[in-house]
Amino acid sequence: MGDFGKGLMIAGVVIFLIGLCWQLIGRLPGDIFVKKGNVTFIFPIVTCIIISLVLSLIMYVINHFR
Repeated sequence: MGDFGKGLMIAGVVIFLIGLCWQLIGRLPGDIFVKKGNVTFIFPIVTCIIISLVLSLIMYVINHFR
């Protein structure tokens, strides 16, 4: 199997795992949630920070072993 095929398989597994874990990281303490009347505003700041840290760690590990 070529490099492109392996890359697609890895990307598929990563997307699948993110989908499984999405319910766990959906609404963490610290996320901004405001509901007034029939208007809802959600800004997941803590979720964004955690996702950013995890992706930075993954990129660091990938570049370290390159």
